[in-house]
Amino acid sequence: MQDLELAKTLVRPNGMFFDDVAKESLLAEARYGSVSRVYIVCEEDQLMKPEFQRWIIQNSPPDEVKSIANANHMIILSKPKELCLCLWRFLRNIIDFT
Repeated sequence: MQDLELAKTLVRPNGMFFDDVAKESLLAEARYGSVSRVYIVCEEDQLMKPEFQRWIIQNSPPDEVKSIANANHMIILSKPKELCLCLWRFLRNIIDFT
């Protein structure tokens, strides 16, 4: 009971956020695809098999598909440098840094 009361005192809802959500859903059909996306295939992923990864790509096509060799499902742990480089190259192509 004390934990619940403490949690209530720490919660600080921001009214502005709730007003924005009430006006328009961020998840709207008109907005679908408005964010550039890359799909990174983890070649050694034992959780998401290649067939399922291909299905995701076909049914929700990204702007680019990249592949990282010897990367498992936890790519941020198995190939962090390669992931960072891949994302950097993707961003460099879609954002003007000048």
